[in-house]
Amino acid sequence: MLPGVFYALMAGFLAALASSSAKLSLGLHIPLRLLCGGLLFTCNAVMWTFFAKALRHSSSSARATVTTTASNFISSAFLGHVIFGETHATLWWVGIILTLTGLYVLHGSTPQAPQENVDKKYD
Repeated sequence: MLPGVFYALMAGFLAALASSSAKLSLGLHIPLRLLCGGLLFTCNAVMWTFFAKALRHSSSSARATVTTTASNFISSAFLGHVIFGETHATLWWVGIILTLTGLYVLHGSTPQAPQENVDKKYD
């Protein structure tokens, strides 16, 4: 697996974990809220580190961003279901499928070098 893709997937998962810990902290006692708050800040710091590494190791910033976003959506759905018992509407799943399809197309395309126009006419 490419290092840029791995870092982007981890960044998306950590972003989902940070938002889940923020949501989880709302109904807890003060000491557990502080623990979840610490987890929120830690996950965000590590997420930005992984996202920066994903940008550095990816061939384009669009690939890193789309991969992180797709990973965040899927991880949010998984964590929401496991931790909070959430379910998602059909329209949400259609959006995820479209996002993943776009990710597949983006990863499947190869960057092409710009071609110079050899038929230029000079005045």
